[in-house]
Amino acid sequence: MPSHSRSRQNQPTEQTRNAVSLLAMTRDDLDAVLAIEQAAYGHPWSRGNFQDSLNPLFHAQCLWLQDQLLGYFLAMRGFEEMHLLNITVAPDHQGQGWGHMMLDALTLMSRHAGAQWLWLEVRQSNQRALQVYQRYGFNQVSIRKDYYPADRQQREHAVVMSLKL
Repeated sequence: MPSHSRSRQNQPTEQTRNAVSLLAMTRDDLDAVLAIEQAAYGHPWSRGNFQDSLNPLFHAQCLWLQDQLLGYFLAMRGFEEMHLLNITVAPDHQGQGWGHMMLDALTLMSRHAGAQWLWLEVRQSNQRALQVYQRYGFNQVSIRKDYYPADRQQREHAVVMSLKL
């Protein structure tokens, strides 16, 4: 079966899309958030990273379908800009449009907060994420050398991207 047919079958129904809730992340959410973070990444954020982001300078949001966490994002406000620090969809729910839905929500929150730009860094090797961001309208601005930790005490470059709001 062609991959595009399979991906359409995995797409949530409109009823499911309308049943999700985007709620502020709380300390009570951290176990579920960490489970997804550790399943999704070879170099996951720590509990401390998430706890530090639960303050008014950050937008920390969880996307829920009833009691199931589908994904989350964290962004930091700056002067006339928002910086996306982490956006993650649970591995079992990737490719179903939830990341795009969270980017839409972040874009609206950013505009509401007076941001004119949305910024992010992404691992240079993360081609899937790069394609998602490019399709969404982000443009590559630069490369940050040796930004991310990598295997065997190596470092990986980050692609810096921006979106004019």
